[in-house]
Amino acid sequence: MATVVEPSAPEASGDFGGASEEPSTADSVASAKPEPEPAPSAAAAPVSAPETPVAVPAANVAPSPKPAKSKSRARSRAGLEPNNVRKLRQEAMMSKAELARRAGVSPLTIDRVEAGCPSRMDTKRKILEALGLKPSARTEVWPDMDA
Repeated sequence: MATVVEPSAPEASGDFGGASEEPSTADSVASAKPEPEPAPSAAAAPVSAPETPVAVPAANVAPSPKPAKSKSRARSRAGLEPNNVRKLRQEAMMSKAELARRAGVSPLTIDRVEAGCPSRMDTKRKILEALGLKPSARTEVWPDMDA
């Protein structure tokens, strides 16, 4: 059987809180800690004048970077290889996608080759075959190509 403990009745002295003369452990811990000091209010802080900007000599300032140019328009012509791939593709009435599918390369590769970007020898061979040309016709398509 469980024992039921009933709260004690308040004493006749008028102490209804049930507090005893001895401080509890929670009270002793709380009194041992120093109370934090209240933060000063904003109204009590002195108002100062806004700071004036200090002029920095021009020698200490780094030069601002120039705006970047568009890479597609600013590309140097040194790395480009002029070719006749676009002309031959259009004469064959073939789209870039069709040439890419026949050559087994991506349409982006065809776009790059037509723009004159360097490409691998294998890619050039695939494009020649897709255009219906023999490998001996490579100088017609890529005039600057070394034999």
